[in-house]
Amino acid sequence: MFFSSCGSGRPGKRVTAESAFKGISNYCHEAYDWSAAKENPSIMAVEMVAESDSTYEVMFRSYTGATVHFYVDKETGNTKMVEEVPILNIENEAGTINLFDYLEKN
Repeated sequence: MFFSSCGSGRPGKRVTAESAFKGISNYCHEAYDWSAAKENPSIMAVEMVAESDSTYEVMFRSYTGATVHFYVDKETGNTKMVEEVPILNIENEAGTINLFDYLEKN
């Protein structure tokens, strides 16, 4: 989709759907304040959205209605983040992370 095959992935490791979801979930629980979801957990979520030959798309939904789409390269673990605020019709690239950095935390 948007990644080249070079990068800072882990030799011999290929990202699976399970590891993509787990790593993004770990990242979201570290990066975002989940206290608003304490009494109503369904207002925030991380979910697997799509898969192509080269990427997994995992989405974080905030209690505000904003979403962050994570496009995880299956070979390298490099992940592009795109934030959307549907009510304001705004979409911005929000940076990159390497999935493997968040798989090793737990």
